[in-house]
Amino acid sequence: MRLPLTLLLAALAFSPAQAQKEADIARISRAIQPENIEKTIRTLVGFGTRNTLSSQTDPQRGIGAARDWLYGEFVKLREASGNRLIVEKQTFIQPVAPRVPQPTPLTNIVATLPGDLPADQQRYIVLSGHYDSMCSSPTDSIHDAPGANDDASGTAAVLEVARALAPYRFKATLVFLCVAGEEQGLLGSTYFAEQAKLQKWRIEAMFTNDIIGGTRGGNGVEDSRTVRVFSEGIASNETEAEAKIRRSVGGEEDSPSRQIARYIQEATAKYVRDRKRVALIARRDRYLRGGDHIPFNERGYAAVRFTEPNEDYHHQHQNVRTENDILYGDLPEFVDFPYVAKVARVNAVAAALMASAPAIPQGVGLLTRRLTEDTDLEWQAVQEPNVVGYEVVWRATTEAMWTRSRSVGKVTQYTFKGVSKDNYFFGVRAVDSKGRRSPVAFPRPVR
Repeated sequence: MRLPLTLLLAALAFSPAQAQKEADIARISRAIQPENIEKTIRTLVGFGTRNTLSSQTDPQRGIGAARDWLYGEFVKLREASGNRLIVEKQTFIQPVAPRVPQPTPLTNIVATLPGDLPADQQRYIVLSGHYDSMCSSPTDSIHDAPGANDDASGTAAVLEVARALAPYRFKATLVFLCVAGEEQGLLGSTYFAEQAKLQKWRIEAMFTNDIIGGTRGGNGVEDSRTVRVFSEGIASNETEAEAKIRRSVGGEEDSPSRQIARYIQEATAKYVRDRKRVALIARRDRYLRGGDHIPFNERGYAAVRFTEPNEDYHHQHQNVRTENDILYGDLPEFVDFPYVAKVARVNAVAAALMASAPAIPQGVGLLTRRLTEDTDLEWQAVQEPNVVGYEVVWRATTEAMWTRSRSVGKVTQYTFKGVSKDNYFFGVRAVDSKGRRSPVAFPRPVR
């Protein structure tokens, strides 16, 4: 006897695999603790200044003390990971630059949780924050630069996400990255991204967390529910040939970074239970500002930025002082620690789901060799265990999110009969036996 559709859907929704996934995500989410985040932020602030040009040898004050403390905190997570977590100091000499008056050693803290895929199939998901700070001047290495929100908050979130995910195994490799030199011009992240490109890493997604601690903006608006996720619409590394195609058929809102942002929003809506809202911002970053995702964008990687909904510039890049009864400075009293924990949960849930899901399909093309009202799609098979098929997604050209999907089975070609490619945007994602879905791949025209 055939089950009614409602009962069939209910049975699928509560399958053992789905129930296990729900349980794992719930445990990961519960593992994120505001108390741990507060401790990390206050400890980093306690180093006085973390300016990239400050002391690297003083055990109590400066960028070196912060570097060594963070390294030690990640090392503590090795045991929970079954000694799989690899913790390294990635040090390089930064030449003289506009905000670097003399050659200076910079050190990124890199904690890697290896994935279970074979080496030739390995892909990476990177979560980052910058642990350096600045006061009013980016080259002032003397005065206090607490950097509680910018960016001890992001650094604390990355450390806490690493703590939550370390006990689990994933297909993809997770990299927890704390970079220096952000305030001097995205120097640490640029070095890391360039090394990843030279080593031909397949970075599937990069999340940077920068200024994720404030719930009251300088405009007086309070919002403890929303986090902004910035993503570029046109890929930063787009070639002129690719631009010519895009101008012809569209795709300005469909870079790989934009697909990652949509994935984060969908994962949050489904799995994050503390009333968190992801607001997708359709631009690479804020006016006159930039974050550590940009070097990744520029090297062809999908990367997005997490930031609080309303910023307060009295507490960014300011010497600590009181003027006209206004307290300036990036101090812990202006950070909402439970809010940082909520943002960390969004990071953890989205990263865990993506690292467990199949890879994003490659070689996705929309065939244009015939004039027809049909839509012909093709893609390369994902060579990973447990991939059971693919879904084609589509939306009207005026819609921001994927609104419709169709399971098409374990095939590498599909034709929508009577559905015109001229009227919709299409995409393809892979699905595994546990119902986990990859981010969407946007097709390019193929003759």
